[in-house]
Amino acid sequence: MNNKPFEPTCPLPLSTKKTIQLAHGGGGRLMQELIQKVFVQAFHNPMLESLHDGATWPVEKGTLAFTTDSYVVRPLFFPGGDIGSLAVNGTINDLAMCGAKPLYLSAGFILEEGLSMEVLQRVVNSMAEAARTAGVPIVTGDTKVVDRGKGDGIFINTSGVGLVPNGVRVLPTLIQPGDAILVSGDLGSHGVAVLSVREGLTFDGNVESDSAPLHRIVADLIDSGIEIHCLRDLTRGGLASVLNELAAAAKVGTMVEEPAIPVSEPVRGACELLGLDPLYVANEGRFVAIVPESQVEAALAVMHRHQAANQAAQIGIVTERDPSMVILRTVVGTHRVLDLLSGEQLPRIC
Repeated sequence: MNNKPFEPTCPLPLSTKKTIQLAHGGGGRLMQELIQKVFVQAFHNPMLESLHDGATWPVEKGTLAFTTDSYVVRPLFFPGGDIGSLAVNGTINDLAMCGAKPLYLSAGFILEEGLSMEVLQRVVNSMAEAARTAGVPIVTGDTKVVDRGKGDGIFINTSGVGLVPNGVRVLPTLIQPGDAILVSGDLGSHGVAVLSVREGLTFDGNVESDSAPLHRIVADLIDSGIEIHCLRDLTRGGLASVLNELAAAAKVGTMVEEPAIPVSEPVRGACELLGLDPLYVANEGRFVAIVPESQVEAALAVMHRHQAANQAAQIGIVTERDPSMVILRTVVGTHRVLDLLSGEQLPRIC
């Protein structure tokens, strides 16, 4: 008979751990400490403090908008942002593109065993700061931990609820021939900024992600009486992909003027060096607005009041010709079709 005393193979987790352990997702003491000391402390607000299975709130007059997105960007930190601020801003922007006032966010974390607590705290603090800046609180969430090597550090899912005011309709099906196509700013900065860190590249000029919340710009357009037919943020696939999606949904053609599309010189140079087309590079703080031609000047004046849209410009028009196609008039006056990419130009950008 073996009288050797029992030695547990899974020792009790200690709260002094400097990395994520599987027990942080096990529902016990360590998980509760993680929730209280990391998430609740950073995101604190009255609705979150109840620590219920969800958040509740009274509904105002209008139409509810709901969206969800997951963020798997690599690397986690890049010039101008990180996965945390990106998750907050991206979900806020999805609500704004519906014409909604963002109200509340949820945050779900998939953490990999071995993730540094310092890294997690940095990401969470960034999310908290982005939510405070935008005025949109994180009111509920969830945490799961996966085995080492199964999660690439951290994945984040954020969902958001917003309120579309009565009388506001922002839909691709409202796009009409004769409408103007506006873009809120220069393109490609986010994709180039992420790529520069991922691949250890240095470009002339300072390229930072354009990640920013856009809801206040949209609210200003609505409050100013601009008749917005459609909005779409320019994330994966960039401007070209979004215009193709909208043209197909509305069954219209679009004519875009290449010289009118704002692209900074550092981004243009980086794309030329890497063989990329800035019209397909991801953005995280830029959007397209489709408005009647008669309201272009007023809409641009509103957009220019905001830092994130101070380079807003008209870049094209909606046409009856070539339904579901995007035609680019190049700088030399020729025409070419801007089609959808057949593959992924820059994976893990958001």
